[in-house]
Amino acid sequence: MSLLLDPLKIRDVTLRNRVVVSPMCQYSSEDGFAADWHLVHLGSRAVGGAGLVFTEASAVEPRGRISPHDLGIWKDDHVPALKRITDFIRSQGAAAGIQLAHAGRKASTARPWEGGAPLETSQGGWRPVVAPSPLPFADGYPTPEALTPEGVGGIVQAFARAAERALAAGFDVIELHAAHGYLLHQFLSPISNQRRDDYGGSLENRMRIVLETARALRKRWPDRLPLWVRISATDWVEGGWDAESSVELARRMKKEGVDLVDASSGGTKPDAKIPVGPGFQTPFAEKIRREAGVLTGAVGMITQAAQAETILRTGQADVVFLGREFLRDPYFPLRAAGTLHDKVNSPLQYGRAFS
Repeated sequence: MSLLLDPLKIRDVTLRNRVVVSPMCQYSSEDGFAADWHLVHLGSRAVGGAGLVFTEASAVEPRGRISPHDLGIWKDDHVPALKRITDFIRSQGAAAGIQLAHAGRKASTARPWEGGAPLETSQGGWRPVVAPSPLPFADGYPTPEALTPEGVGGIVQAFARAAERALAAGFDVIELHAAHGYLLHQFLSPISNQRRDDYGGSLENRMRIVLETARALRKRWPDRLPLWVRISATDWVEGGWDAESSVELARRMKKEGVDLVDASSGGTKPDAKIPVGPGFQTPFAEKIRREAGVLTGAVGMITQAAQAETILRTGQADVVFLGREFLRDPYFPLRAAGTLHDKVNSPLQYGRAFS
């Protein structure tokens, strides 16, 4: 059997293979509610053989949405529609995951196909947006309101309450979003965090909110279920967050009960020079796995079954996350089985196509 399609047990959850559907924003919600689009989008990847299917970044409070059309989990009313989705995903043999997120200073923007620019309140946006420091993300973005220490505590509790709702909705895995220039990453990076209190300055202080949030999630999330964290392993900017800091954060998160670090990169500065190419972020997953002694996931321009198998076989990561490739091919794992000469476990309804 190929390692890519080999099961992986983390706590009491066994993934049928190492192929993970990466969280991908769909910008198709109203007031945070999951809709038929989410059921079909996520459900089709479960039908296609993925081991774990993640929702898009799901906002833990309304002002934490990237756009007015983001998925949300800030109120109990969101739970039933999400439960419908997790029930279907599991019925197809996959595990269901949700990424808990807060956009911070990158909130209140239009959908990408509507230009992606910051929205005024008259356009359906909101103010204030919040951040560690009153530094806008880029020209044209609003200057955020710096969170008070009490406000930071409120953010941590918003994530914790979202974890309780995720459990009620039937998710098997939660992933804390601390990457891509969103709120938790904003605290980590010295580029966006210029605070002089316990949440800024030293590495210890800049990591504090992430560690507090992981601790709060682990208290609300059952011991039997995995907790993952996505980080940007580097800002790709001199003087920003870097790989060595990521290793130290991973070591500390492991002590808080984090089971896997999903190693992405970038997002703090819009003009960062990022050397995008096949597997360009995989070395970060390998470094964190080796030096922090924690499970990792590789993500970014992974498009071929043999490429994914090599990442796992050479010990660079424990799972692979696919995003755009899953948009192009919802049945990637089923096709990968054929490529890797492994057993194809297709749905009975599709058996004639993969026999």
